[in-house]
Amino acid sequence: MAQMTFDLDVLRSFSTGMALGSYARAADRLGRSTSAVSAQLKKLEAQAGTALFRKAGRGLELTDAGQTMLAYAHRLLELNDEAAAAMRGADLQGWVRLGLQEDFGESLLPAVLGRFARAHPKVRVEASVARSADLRERLALGRLDLALAWDAGDSAAVRQGERVLEVPLQWIGMAGDPANRPAWWPTREQGGWRRGAEPLPLVLLDAPCPLREIATTALDRAGIAWRHAFSSASLAALWAAASAGLGLTLRTPIGVPRAVQALDAKAQGLPALPSIALSLYRAQAQPEPPVALLADLLMQAMRQEQQQARKPAARRSA
Repeated sequence: MAQMTFDLDVLRSFSTGMALGSYARAADRLGRSTSAVSAQLKKLEAQAGTALFRKAGRGLELTDAGQTMLAYAHRLLELNDEAAAAMRGADLQGWVRLGLQEDFGESLLPAVLGRFARAHPKVRVEASVARSADLRERLALGRLDLALAWDAGDSAAVRQGERVLEVPLQWIGMAGDPANRPAWWPTREQGGWRRGAEPLPLVLLDAPCPLREIATTALDRAGIAWRHAFSSASLAALWAAASAGLGLTLRTPIGVPRAVQALDAKAQGLPALPSIALSLYRAQAQPEPPVALLADLLMQAMRQEQQQARKPAARRSA
């Protein structure tokens, strides 16, 4: 039996359509007709030998096989793009100073920077982790070339950077057996957080932190009493405190460890939270080639990270 070889152009159309949420938009992005992209998807299903999509309302969603294929498509395209970048930039030299928030340290540092280092071994990368305000300040002072930072309600900051994605904030608490929850966690019979006997304990980063204001403002508007239970400058310490049951925190789905879990705000009687923008900042409008290449790689990686963080099944529209 002949070995199957998947077409990378087909995989790119498949991946792009899922990333954009529409294969019509993917066709426009890739410079193809919608009918050509549809033919590619049919070819991919034929090569896979199983259905990759199923109907979901007026659109389609991925089957389990489709989810598996999407994961492999990402890996194959990443390797292809890494090889292409290595050939284009084998002699690329320079220096890139990158700033990240702590949310991305475990996922982006080894994955993205590892790929970049393999493709461009002569480029030196200096990465540092800090909070958003600090990263923007370092960028303004010329101490960073790139910074990937959250913009929580800061419209001026959003205008200065290039928005990569927008992710909803969520309430986060300890994971594990409900029977092991702390005494302050109200039961269903008590009616959830709104009628809790004690103020809701919060686990938050030290001020200044825009998420502190978002959390307390949302709770005040909902009439839910609260108190500061734990504060730290370290996100890792925040996760440890939340996983120990010291209180609730709020963050995006990106970078959340297994020791904690997102809560269903409506079911728990908690107020809804807004979304938060993630922007990529450049020190120069026309950066040097090493900086521009790393910026593109970061944007691709974050959009894939967002896809993986989504809990509902991925869907596409015609």
